[in-house]
Amino acid sequence: MHRRKSSSLAIKKHLPAKVCPICNRPFEWRKKWADCWQDVKYCSQRCRRRRHLLNTAAEELSANRSNL
Repeated sequence: MHRRKSSSLAIKKHLPAKVCPICNRPFEWRKKWADCWQDVKYCSQRCRRRRHLLNTAAEELSANRSNL
């Protein structure tokens, strides 16, 4: 039986990371995002689908402030 090299674990510690604007959780670079990492904004499809909630909440907040 062959063992994997432990050096691959050390590489994962140095991956670029971003913070999801919807859930405020950090997420790290994935191989499938190699070609479009600069365009990635959300950590998951769930957060991508919920992005309209962020805009709606911001609009409601600004509307409430203007009514004060």
